[in-house]
Amino acid sequence: MQNKLVKKIFVVDDDEMLSTALEDYLKRKTLHEVMLFNTGEDCLKHLKDEPDIIVLDYNLNSVYKDAANGIQILEAIKKLDAHIKVIMLSSQEAYGTALQTISKGATEYIIKDEDAFEKIATLCNQ
Repeated sequence: MQNKLVKKIFVVDDDEMLSTALEDYLKRKTLHEVMLFNTGEDCLKHLKDEPDIIVLDYNLNSVYKDAANGIQILEAIKKLDAHIKVIMLSSQEAYGTALQTISKGATEYIIKDEDAFEKIATLCNQ
């Protein structure tokens, strides 16, 4: 994937307030186009829109109980397009969780803390 000036970023998180806050932050700090999705399934339906980066929550089924979790969506994304950069975002601080997502194809694993948005913006601008 080439380094484009304006990238298409998908944010996939069932926490609407966090998603909107991240979208606002990225729009202030970058030139990128940002699209929000409440479920991984909805994101998968839009992969034809060719996102450059997907910021994917680990726990996607806290609001929608029947929704697939982040690992399942990560695997589906990588099956459909192995080249999409996926940044996992989670409140899980366990090393094993981070390792699991990286082994499934995530580019980065970011813990939801006060620096998370800045880390994501930096990765999106690389």
